[in-house]
Amino acid sequence: MAISQDLRSTTSRSRLHRLLPPLTWVGELRDRNVLRSDILAGVTVALVLIPQSMAYAQLAGLPAIYGLYAAFLPPIVAAVFGSSRQLSTGPVAVVSLLTAATLQPLAVAGTQGYIAYAILLSLLVGLFQVGLGLLRLGVLVNFLSHPVVLGFTNAAAIIIATSQLDKIFGVRVEKAAHHYETVLDTIWAAVSYTHWPTVAMAVGAFAILMGLRRIDPRIPNVLAAVAVTATIAYAIGFEHVQTAGLSEINSPAVRQVVEDRAALEQELPQLDKQIASANEDFIKATTEYGPNDARTLSAKHRLDLLKLRYDRRIKSAEADLQEVKSVRFEFVPGNGNRRGLYYLLGHAPDGSVNDGRIYRIRTLESDGQITMNGGGNVVGEVPAGLPAFKLPQLNLGVVLQLLSAAITISLIGFMEAISIAKAMAAKTRQRLDANQELIGQGIANIAGSFFQSYPTSGSFSRSAVNINAGAVTGFSSIVTGAIVVITLLWFTPLLYYVPQATLAAIIMMAVVGLINFKAMKHVWQAHPHDGIVAVTTFVLTLALAPHLDKGILVGAALALILYLYRTMKPRVAVLARHPDGTLRDAERFRLDACKEISMIRFDGQLYFANTSYFEDKIMERVALMGDLKYVIVVGDGINQIDATGEEMLSHLADRLDKAGIELLFTGLKKQVLDTFERTGLYARIGANLFFRTEDHALNYAWKRLGEDHQASCPLNIVCQLPSDHPARTRRLASLAAVRAARYAYIMRKRRKLKLRTGPG
Repeated sequence: MAISQDLRSTTSRSRLHRLLPPLTWVGELRDRNVLRSDILAGVTVALVLIPQSMAYAQLAGLPAIYGLYAAFLPPIVAAVFGSSRQLSTGPVAVVSLLTAATLQPLAVAGTQGYIAYAILLSLLVGLFQVGLGLLRLGVLVNFLSHPVVLGFTNAAAIIIATSQLDKIFGVRVEKAAHHYETVLDTIWAAVSYTHWPTVAMAVGAFAILMGLRRIDPRIPNVLAAVAVTATIAYAIGFEHVQTAGLSEINSPAVRQVVEDRAALEQELPQLDKQIASANEDFIKATTEYGPNDARTLSAKHRLDLLKLRYDRRIKSAEADLQEVKSVRFEFVPGNGNRRGLYYLLGHAPDGSVNDGRIYRIRTLESDGQITMNGGGNVVGEVPAGLPAFKLPQLNLGVVLQLLSAAITISLIGFMEAISIAKAMAAKTRQRLDANQELIGQGIANIAGSFFQSYPTSGSFSRSAVNINAGAVTGFSSIVTGAIVVITLLWFTPLLYYVPQATLAAIIMMAVVGLINFKAMKHVWQAHPHDGIVAVTTFVLTLALAPHLDKGILVGAALALILYLYRTMKPRVAVLARHPDGTLRDAERFRLDACKEISMIRFDGQLYFANTSYFEDKIMERVALMGDLKYVIVVGDGINQIDATGEEMLSHLADRLDKAGIELLFTGLKKQVLDTFERTGLYARIGANLFFRTEDHALNYAWKRLGEDHQASCPLNIVCQLPSDHPARTRRLASLAAVRAARYAYIMRKRRKLKLRTGPG
C-alpha cells in the first residue's frame, strides 16, 4: 500500500512539474550563489539582446521597437513553460529572415498592414508549436534532415549578411524579385553613391565587436559597439536631418507624390465609412434574403469592389513613397532672402554650388512638410512604454496565406532552439523534454503576439552567453525580460542615435558563425546522397530567395526521394561459409556456394518499394541454380514488414513450393513474426520452417538432404578447415557423436516397440 501511494505521489508530482517546469528549479534560488549567478547572467544576456533585437526586427522588415517588444515577454514565458533552464528565447536571425520572406509579398515592409501580419504570424507559429507539443509530435522536426537544415542555414546566413550591405554602404535600392538581384543592385549603387561616414561607422563597429571578442568573450562587445558608435553619431551630427517645404523640392514628380499622399489621407476615412456601410448592407441582405439572392450578391459585389479599391490605393501610395524615398537629391543653399532648393542629383543649375551632401527623403507629412536626411541612417525615435495588450487581427484569407510559412518557421525555429538546448542539457546533465520545450516555445509566441511581438525562437549565441555567464535556472531569462522592460520604460531615448550600420554589423557578426562549408563537405563524405541534398538546398535557397520556404520544401522532398531510392534496392547478399567459420557475402569474398542450399540475407525493412526487388533476387538465384532445393532467408536485417511485403512472401513461398523448393526463415525479429502470426502466414508456410539461427536452418536442410550432403556441403564449417585443423577434428568428432546418439536413440525406440507388440 505504501509503495502504491509513493508511486501515485511521484506521478502527480511529475505531472505538476510538466505543467509548471519552474517548480523543478525555483527552490534552488534560495541558494544565494545560484541567485547571484542567475541575476548576473540575465543582465549579461540583456545587454546583448537589446541591440540585437532591434537589429533583427529591422532584418524582419519591422521598426526597431518591435524587436524590443519581442524581447521582453517571450523569454520570460519560454523560461516558465519550457524544460530548458538556460535556453535564451527572443528574436533570432533565421526566423527574422523567414518572417521578412513571408510578409514582403503581402505588404510593404514597416507599414501597419505588414506589422499586423507579423503579429498574426507569431500567433500561428505558437499555435502550431503548442499543438505539436500537446500531441507529443516533436519528432516531426526529424523530417527536416540534417543535410536540409545545413544547406538552408548556410544559405540563410549568406542571405542575411548580404541583405545588410545597403546599410553598410549607406545606399538605398528597391527590393528586386530575387535576392541576388537586390544584392547586385546594391553593389552597383555602392560603386557610385557610397556614404563614407556610414562605412566608417560600420568598420568601427566591426573592429569593436571582433576586438573585444578576442580580448575577452565575457565583455559585452555588442553593447560596447552600440554605445561607442551612438556617442560618435550624436557628437558629429551623423544623421544631419533637415525639414523642407513642398515648394523647396525642385521636382514635379516628387511634389505630385506628396500631394497624392495628402489626398489619400483625406480619402481613406471616407472609404472606411463606405466599406462599413456596404458591410452593413451585405449583412442585412444576407439576413433578409439569404446568401444566394441577387440582392445579397449585389451587396457583396459592392463591398468587394470598395475593399479592392481601398487595397489598391494603399499599395499604390506605398509603392510611390518607396520609389520616391530611393531618389537622391543635392541641396543648393539660398542667398539672402532666396531659400535653398533640393534638386535631383546631377540636375542642379550650372554654376550653383551644393553643400556637398547627398540627401534622401526620410518622411512625408500630410501637411506637405518633408524630412530630408543628408547623413547616415540611425534608429531614430523609439517609442517609450510597454506594448499594449491587443488581439492579433484574424482574417481567414490571410491565415491561409500565412499557414505554410508558419509551419516552416515553427519547425526551423524549434530545431534551432532544441539543438542548443540539447547541447546545454548534455553539459549540465539536466533532463530535457523536447515536447515540453515545444510547448514552451509555442506559448511564448502566442503570448508575444498579444503584446505586438513577431515570431521568436531560442538563440544559439545568447544561450551560449547565458550558460557561460553562469546561469543555473530559468530565472536568468526572467531577469533578462525585466531589464528589457526597464529599457522600454525609461531608456528608449538613448537608442535614437544608434547607427543603422552598427546594427547591420551586429547582424553580420551574429550569422557569420552559421556559415559552415566544412560540415557540408563532411555530410558528402558520410553519404553522397546527403551531400546532394545539402548542396541542392543551399543553391535553391540562394536562388529562390526571398521565397525561402521553397528551398526547404524542395530539399526535404529530395531527401525523402533519395531515401526511398536507397531503400528500394537494399543490399541482398548470398551467404557462404568463410574459412574463419562465419557466414559472409560469397561474391565479395569469392566463396564457394552450395548448389542445393542458398542462404540469402536481406539488409533492410521489407515494404512496398522494395518487395519486387527482393523477389527478383530470389527468383534470379532459383534460375541460376537448377539443383536448388532450399532457400534460407536470413532475416536479421529485416526490421519491419508491411502488407505488400507479407503478400509477396506468401506468393513466393507458393511459387517455390511448386518448383520443389522449400523457403526457410531464420533470425526474424519479433515484430516481423508478430505480423506473420496476425496474417496467418506463419501457419500457412509452416511453423517448422522458421528457425532461430542459421545453423538450425542448415541442420534442417542437411537432415532432409542426407548425411552425405552435409559432409561435403560448402556451408559446413568442417569443409572450410584444413584436414589437420583442431576445429575440424572436433567438429567431425561432434558429428560422429551425434550420429552415435541418434543411432542409439533409434535402437531404443525399436526395442520399446518390440516389448509393446511382442515377438514376431
